[in-house]
Amino acid sequence: MRAEILSIGTELLLGQIVDTNAHYLASRLADLGIDCLYISTVGDNPARCRETLERALGRSDLVITTGGLGPTEDDLTRETIAAVLGEEPVVDPTLERELREWFAGRGVSMPERNRKQAWLIPSASALPNPNGTAPGWDVRKDGKRIVAMPGVPREMTYMWEHHLEPTLIAGAVSTAEEALGELVRSTAPTVVTKAKNDGVHVRITDKDADAATMDARIARMEALVRERLGQYVWGTDDDTLGSVIARGLGERGWHLATAESLSGGDVARALAESPESGSWYIRGFVRPMASAEDLTRLLDDLEPTPEVRLVVPHGEQSSELRIWTPDRPRTSTIRFGSLVEGRRRALLGALDLLRRSL
Repeated sequence: MRAEILSIGTELLLGQIVDTNAHYLASRLADLGIDCLYISTVGDNPARCRETLERALGRSDLVITTGGLGPTEDDLTRETIAAVLGEEPVVDPTLERELREWFAGRGVSMPERNRKQAWLIPSASALPNPNGTAPGWDVRKDGKRIVAMPGVPREMTYMWEHHLEPTLIAGAVSTAEEALGELVRSTAPTVVTKAKNDGVHVRITDKDADAATMDARIARMEALVRERLGQYVWGTDDDTLGSVIARGLGERGWHLATAESLSGGDVARALAESPESGSWYIRGFVRPMASAEDLTRLLDDLEPTPEVRLVVPHGEQSSELRIWTPDRPRTSTIRFGSLVEGRRRALLGALDLLRRSL
């Protein structure tokens, strides 16, 4: 999934407000493994807002907007989304009632200009905002999704964490579930998928009065799961990528050295925390802004030369990871929209490339 963040508000362009929302959302998307390829900022101008949103929809699957949901004339997010999608906004009676109750609970009448905050279009559903007056929009049309949230950070973060991120987490496991097919509907044993930072975890559980019968059913199901998911299965039970790598190096008697830039030492840290790393991890270099060639030279100068050498070079929107083993060299390219996302992808990509090379 390709995502894009669109921050709306002239005050952002004037430097009156620091855009902490975009930083927060980029890091949350990275944690979910969703590619955030663009972050844009646009002022409260109808034409420029529309142009920016149309461009975002043309190149991204998920567009996340913050700001522009207030009641004033320069709050244009709802109008812009409606215009781009060719839909007419109307006041939703339920939202209007909730807004009036919100103001009444504070002992004041709702200003009529706030009625626009109760607008909806046919493709949108409302996102609750218990911390303010502006409901968000969750818009889905023609395979695209637009999420519109308030610019106030505490309102935005609540909406994201309680109503939006759970739906994206659910989507992260859909590919694995599609591959597993009817297995996820099994009742004896049950098969459950869950997205985590290091991949999609598949849990197989069963119960039976006879332990041998239960273990046999679980073993048969595990074999089916492995058959469906193939090379993407890298461990079981308490395995981590680091422990799998440690086991692979130990079995072959190989030694490892790394040189990294984009990952900022995260690869070295993960490997150093792996079992008995002192016996197979001999050196780790970290060089900011370093190219693949510079990092490779660091490893080539080692004496004796380790059997396995891993390089994680710097990059702006992509990085080609490189590894050499006694078998052959391999490469893997990662792509990202921000350095925060790039650092995370570099860590996981490097560990996975190392795992697949053993």
